[in-house]
Amino acid sequence: MLRPSYRRAPAERRQALIDAAARSLARHGAGGVSVRTIATEAGVSPGLVTHHFEGVEPLIAATYRQVSERVGEALGSAVEAAGSEPRARLEAYVIGNFLPPVMDEELLGTWLGLLGLTKSMPLVSAAHAESYAGFRAVIETLLADCGSKSERRLEAVAITALIDGLWLELCLDRSVFSADEAAALARRWIDALLG
Repeated sequence: MLRPSYRRAPAERRQALIDAAARSLARHGAGGVSVRTIATEAGVSPGLVTHHFEGVEPLIAATYRQVSERVGEALGSAVEAAGSEPRARLEAYVIGNFLPPVMDEELLGTWLGLLGLTKSMPLVSAAHAESYAGFRAVIETLLADCGSKSERRLEAVAITALIDGLWLELCLDRSVFSADEAAALARRWIDALLG
């Protein structure tokens, strides 16, 4: 009797392609990502990429959203672990960016590749806009919980820029400053912001 061959469910295949796209971005950057490189990374035929995503751009946009969701989940866990004190929760969100799993060299490569494609791929640009709006919304809520009554939208933009700058520099060269120093800088900045 012949056994049916194992076939992945469509959701599993889509996930495998998203994971392969993230790895391809980390390895090859924005300029080296194509249907062929992603399919090779996933160990599938190029036709499966177009079958499940109608091309590389929708796949990269889905990858952007999923990478952002994973970062958001990690930061959400850090906030929950910080307890109920609003200032501690805000600090945990910010400082969580300088700790694993968010502080990760492969994530750096993936993230840089994704950002590099935001100007040339409208779907990736839309995924970027949605993701960063989500991150800023969380920060605005955390600021409101801290009693901030000023322009929370701009404060959230500034905190996002602080996070991105420190995260990027820390990922690129850890000999310049440490995660602890990044956390101390962030705390000082939050102190100045909240008074």
